[in-house]
Amino acid sequence: MTVEPPPFRRVLIANRGEIAVRIIRACHEMGMEAVAVYSDADVAAAHVRLADAAVRLGPPPPSESYLRIDAVVEAALAMGAQAIHPGYGFLAERAAFARAVEAAGLVFVGPSSEAIDALGDKLHARRLAAKVDVPSVPGTLEPAPVDHPDQVAEIIATAKRIGFPLLVKAAAGGGGRGMRRVTRPEDLAAALVSGSGEAASAFGDGSVYLEREILPARHIEVQLLADAYGKVVALGERDCSLQRRHQKLVEEAPAPGLTEAQRRHLHGLAIRLAEAAGLRNAATCEFLHDPDGNFWFLEVNTRLQVEHGVTELVAGVDIVREQFRIAGGAPLSAEVLAAGERAATPSSHSIEVRIAAEDPSRAFAPTPGRVGRWTMPSGPGVRVDTAIEAGDRVPPDYDNLIAKLMVHAPNRDAAIARLRRALDETEIGGVQTTLPFHRVVARSDAFRRGELSTGWVEVNWDGAAARTEAVRKALLATGLAVLDGSGAAAGALAGAAASPATLPDPYGGGPGGGGATVSGAWRRCARAQGVDRWPS
Repeated sequence: MTVEPPPFRRVLIANRGEIAVRIIRACHEMGMEAVAVYSDADVAAAHVRLADAAVRLGPPPPSESYLRIDAVVEAALAMGAQAIHPGYGFLAERAAFARAVEAAGLVFVGPSSEAIDALGDKLHARRLAAKVDVPSVPGTLEPAPVDHPDQVAEIIATAKRIGFPLLVKAAAGGGGRGMRRVTRPEDLAAALVSGSGEAASAFGDGSVYLEREILPARHIEVQLLADAYGKVVALGERDCSLQRRHQKLVEEAPAPGLTEAQRRHLHGLAIRLAEAAGLRNAATCEFLHDPDGNFWFLEVNTRLQVEHGVTELVAGVDIVREQFRIAGGAPLSAEVLAAGERAATPSSHSIEVRIAAEDPSRAFAPTPGRVGRWTMPSGPGVRVDTAIEAGDRVPPDYDNLIAKLMVHAPNRDAAIARLRRALDETEIGGVQTTLPFHRVVARSDAFRRGELSTGWVEVNWDGAAARTEAVRKALLATGLAVLDGSGAAAGALAGAAASPATLPDPYGGGPGGGGATVSGAWRRCARAQGVDRWPS
């Protein structure tokens, strides 16, 4: 076997958290040195400790640290890096950042600035899709005239032709920022103004457009890799339908229920668009799948996705490693080409849940703080991507994602069973997390049947009710644990240990839950923490 030389000697990772750790590990496996950057909030973070060198960018606010293009490029030059990997978020989809990297004589590990301009702006991408006959969600192809009050009547007439309800969406960025749902013509003007304002604040670009809301729909995306020699490959698709406020909670590959013909058609649409844009490196093409079986193009993310790991597990390809190879001038590897050939006939299944420092009983409100107990699952078919350890602080300045738990199995039913087991092994103390929600999903009959849509969470999850029931069961479990040791109490506790069916299962609380037993993990958690925190 021929061992390829490293594409670069030293790489700077322009990110933080689990994705920075993920990229640093890829660097080290390929024989490259990794340079980290950090804010004052991350001075002792895992990615800083794992890197070969680290450079301070500034104070905790992203605008003063991780979003400073000048500081990141200067750090790379000062440390002798040859390339910069942006990860996801922050500057990853900023064409201005890619241009600055290129202008400094460095390699941007991702699509070129021209491709980011062509695909990263949703309106540009929609116009390109129209040129190559890739059907887009019905809507406008030009920015809404937010700054022209005299054109309100015209944009309302356009909205009526598109049909209500519809969405006001930001042309730049994603994650639901700048998005507004509009059900009546009289609410459109205010939605345009507020959506544009939020988009300008989040992305530096207040351009917004209109798009029909397709309900019910599934959110399905295609993972693409492309080299500098014109070859584009689809590694497969992912279903990312379980979302809250247009941000993903659960992802899986392949998308359940699609036929081989549907997969080939979908992958072909994504490849056609990527070829038209001259894509190089990694990107993801996102679609909505309606009940009639139609695929509607949404947007292209010109970067590595949070959920890339589930595709790696099913395809058998290290996407980050391939990004570095492509950036170094190599053609797509034989492994990628082979994975593309079999992408429409996948032989295994992978599911990822995003564990975040959020309270799912309070509309997934952020819960920053210091992590206490930290026990991650392991065993066959389990992967955890994280940068957190016990005692670490989850800062309020950044995204709340603290771990990505992935499972891989021969089929979807086996993957769900493995996910249940892995979630039951997971213990996190100190901060409230989304674990209760994920445990309900893993035990949901609707989820098992593949009844997925972007409205799944609203239909199947009542956070407040789930928390009330979980706390009631926590009180019961804790009460049994602290009884004074009388014969009756000792008998009750011994019986609980010998036969867990004597206690209800807090993991099954809430709509879609199931099961009738308390696990040993819950009893330990209940004894240690009582009900100070929603049981996780």
